[in-house]
Amino acid sequence: MDVVAACRAFVAVSGHGSFTSGAAAAGIPQSVASRRIAALEEHFGARLFDRSSRAVRLTPFGQDMLRTARRLVDLADAMTEDAERARLRPLRIAVPDSCPPHRLATLVAAGRRQQTQLEVRPADPAGREQLCRTLEVSAGIVAVPAEAAVWRVPLGLAARTAFPARMVFLETLRAGRTGAAARRRILIQPEDDVAHLRDPLTRTGQSVGLAPTQVAVTPSLVDAAAHALSSPDLLLCSPQQAEEFGLHWCTLADPRLQRGYDIAAGAHQDLEQLRTALHSDIARCLGAPAGPSEPAGDRLPDKPSTGEPR
Repeated sequence: MDVVAACRAFVAVSGHGSFTSGAAAAGIPQSVASRRIAALEEHFGARLFDRSSRAVRLTPFGQDMLRTARRLVDLADAMTEDAERARLRPLRIAVPDSCPPHRLATLVAAGRRQQTQLEVRPADPAGREQLCRTLEVSAGIVAVPAEAAVWRVPLGLAARTAFPARMVFLETLRAGRTGAAARRRILIQPEDDVAHLRDPLTRTGQSVGLAPTQVAVTPSLVDAAAHALSSPDLLLCSPQQAEEFGLHWCTLADPRLQRGYDIAAGAHQDLEQLRTALHSDIARCLGAPAGPSEPAGDRLPDKPSTGEPR
């Protein structure tokens, strides 16, 4: 027996003084209301209504039980409302602040189609970790080494003019060479200011003779892109970012760099929803391939590029 449904019929009939009117108010046929109340009476072992006359009257037992029945119905209604609010509560997720707004909007729209109300919180890698740690968000897209990543984004160098070859070798940017290359810097945006990306690039640069100032971390992506657009400097970025800023992109010969991303979430359900149902939508936000793909630049050119634009 559904006790809540039976109590709902009991409360409706008692409030209207009629099985017909009470059943209509409860949105059920009269026969169903009668069966439910009869089942409730059998369950309790006593009559709730006096049916000896045409009028429907509560028995003394029915009067005593009515208050509890109303409380049970009210609690059931409150639970349904709470469940609806919980279902519609936004899933707050920390995302890279380098994600283009229009792609984030597409991700939120895709979440709604999956019955998930996403609320994005853009932040840099350290900020995303902090938001996850303090539980200000339910989940976060966190930076991880490429070998442990769910999403991988190829990185290369971008400049305002085209590159003469398919790859750039860091040694071609050594200070002391003639021409503009001597003044060129590699600019690291905040999204890539993490140890597993910054340190290999810095070590390789030092090993081939780059000046310490030729690998520099910038305050923001906008600042880094502005330098690349107005000077010979090179922006370390993804192909998607280079395209959006109108820059020419070229892969690095060494070190081979890829952003790696995974989801950190407190609830397993949130983790699986983001990793599976929204996998391709998140990939588009990050500039990662939607499926497995060969890393950019797997084959080397026959001779080094000078790294200088034409």
